[in-house]
Amino acid sequence: MTTYLLAGGGTAGHVNPLLAVADALRARDPEASVLVLGTAEGLESRLVPERGYELLIVDKVPFPRRPNRAALAFPLRFRRAIAQVRAHIRAHRVEVIVGFGGYASAPAYVAARRERVPFVVHEANAKPGLANVLGARWAAATGVAFAGTTLRGSEVVGMPLRREVIELDRASARAGAAEHFGLDAERPVLLVFGGSLGAQRLNDAVAGSWADVLAAGWQLLHVTGERSDLVDPEVPGYALRRYVDRMELAFALADLIVSRSGAATVSEVSALGIPALYVPYSVGNGEQRLNAASAVAAGAADLLDDAGFDADAVRRIVVPLLKDPARLARMAAAAEDVGTRTGTENVIAHIDRALAAG
Repeated sequence: MTTYLLAGGGTAGHVNPLLAVADALRARDPEASVLVLGTAEGLESRLVPERGYELLIVDKVPFPRRPNRAALAFPLRFRRAIAQVRAHIRAHRVEVIVGFGGYASAPAYVAARRERVPFVVHEANAKPGLANVLGARWAAATGVAFAGTTLRGSEVVGMPLRREVIELDRASARAGAAEHFGLDAERPVLLVFGGSLGAQRLNDAVAGSWADVLAAGWQLLHVTGERSDLVDPEVPGYALRRYVDRMELAFALADLIVSRSGAATVSEVSALGIPALYVPYSVGNGEQRLNAASAVAAGAADLLDDAGFDADAVRRIVVPLLKDPARLARMAAAAEDVGTRTGTENVIAHIDRALAAG
């Protein structure tokens, strides 16, 4: 019986691919022990136990980015986190570690090296985080979700995706999805969403242009986010939802997507072969623009500037695309080639390679 320790957390971008790999390992070998290493504060503290996995706790120790009191305390706190992971490795006789980035991964990589346990790194974003930059120096194998990610010794493996996305047959699910949202399966659908919390910029743009989308002969499925106070005009062909718990149904119905370009979003949309217009979130270190780069280079998507995305931009850029079926068909064909649904299997192949070499 193999004991796996999957390290990562903090955000859904780290937790979701971790859980996809955990589920696949458990499905492949129900006798295997699949453990998760995370912090008590991150999203993993809720999602991991809910999925039925034991969560081993490590202290949250952020890398210092400026000289201050936290920077002075960092060496001692980081050594303590490493010691915590080493104790977990010994207590559970861990045979291989898989890191997905986040606060739990950095001490896991150092602990694995000191305990001589092989480990694998997976980087979900096009711009790698500090923990995975560290881990890639010693990893048995390193996988990245996007081509062009600069991480030592990395191979493009894609993103481990939710089973609902991997198994989605868009054509056969379309009629049921249309009924679910109260739309017509025979007419094209523009899907607009900004993530679980929504995106005010996208919501404002749609609020001022939804009539133009409908006038172009398209329907609109608009997921605003739970915090939005946007008023539903309640007109035929426009389905406004605060939150969608079965996003695969929205994907089944979408003929074009306008959204942010988080790593999971780009990976799922590309894997399903859906043309997209991405509006990267402008706050942060620019990773959303980089996440979309390979899809844009392949012709499967275009980038729109966040600062200039408003109702007029929808009329100038989005509506003409809705009226250009030939271009949409080219984008859809390109999307089929840029995405992959085998990210989970590819990461597991890396794990097996690490175990064999270990």
